[in-house]
Amino acid sequence: MIRVLVADDEPLIRAGIRMILASAEDIDVVAEAGNGREAVDLARAHAVDVALLDIQMPVMDGLSTLAELRRAVPSVRPLILTTFGERDNVLRALSHGGAGFLLKDSAPRELIQAVRAAAAGDAYLSPGATRHVVDSFASGQAATAHSEEARQRLERLTARELEVLALLGQGLSNADAGRQIHMSEATVKTYVSRILAKLGCENRVQAALLARDAGLMG
Repeated sequence: MIRVLVADDEPLIRAGIRMILASAEDIDVVAEAGNGREAVDLARAHAVDVALLDIQMPVMDGLSTLAELRRAVPSVRPLILTTFGERDNVLRALSHGGAGFLLKDSAPRELIQAVRAAAAGDAYLSPGATRHVVDSFASGQAATAHSEEARQRLERLTARELEVLALLGQGLSNADAGRQIHMSEATVKTYVSRILAKLGCENRVQAALLARDAGLMG
């Protein structure tokens, strides 16, 4: 079972999330918190695997809670859950070691998918959040400024690793990427781990952004 903590200052939101996750046989909501400090304490006490964190909470907001969780309970995989899809929030969540970013208007199946991905060690970015990040990097000055450095980092990869990375940049899961290049999901996961290590990225979303920054996506 995947043990989940839900942290949101609105009881109705917490109840709705609990109801959605209860429909999945492999997920168990073991704790609920109304603020960030309580979330950290409960994560310590309940052997939590995944923490769903609202970005706006009293005492400590979601991003601060995420950073504190990574220090205090590094085994927990934090997911930011919010109505705000701005690029800066997404990038801050990922740079602090978040396992993903999910918008509150996402479909219920996305919530379940995100929890499972986080528990499996993958990063999950909702399509809505992905669009904010990709659009800003595809045409923004930041991508131009860093493209040469990004290309140099990608020179560490083999041709096959670059092929896998390009599929990550398209937002494909390990299973979908495997089907594209006739490779098992387990083999793709091994490639992803190798790619992250070579590039010095904390998660697959950071690697995908680096690929786009380098122009790998065309």
